[in-house]
Amino acid sequence: MQCPKCTHADTKVLDTRLGKNNLSIRRRRQCLGCGYRFTTIEEILREGLVVVKRNGVREEFDRAKMLAGIRRAAEKRPIEAEQIEMMIVEIIDELEREHGSEIPSESIGEHIMRRLKEIDQIAYVRFASVYKDFRDIEELAQEISDLKIVQ
Repeated sequence: MQCPKCTHADTKVLDTRLGKNNLSIRRRRQCLGCGYRFTTIEEILREGLVVVKRNGVREEFDRAKMLAGIRRAAEKRPIEAEQIEMMIVEIIDELEREHGSEIPSESIGEHIMRRLKEIDQIAYVRFASVYKDFRDIEELAQEISDLKIVQ
């Protein structure tokens, strides 16, 4: 495993734990070059997952797209990278259980919004504003108002 700080090729594993719901393995590592400590998450590589878009087009599931969308929404928010990684692992597992190998894109967005709403309401509003494609400021204001009611 390459160090994310100095790119040294050798690291040692300090601690290994099962992730939430036993869906992944979390490893705490230390670089043998610079001593930097970091965490990696190992999960099952899911092959053959297909996303069915709203217009019926099918495309290969891309975890990186999911990660990028969540990271944009969570930018400068107090959400740890590890928390995002664990959320993605759990969401993918739920989606696969619910839909099998063909996952509707709407379901992906709904699962992400539900999780972000629980974790950080600002990140939720950011994600929802893109996902729901609000037509005007009143729709956005209504969504924020609904968040206040739920609390």
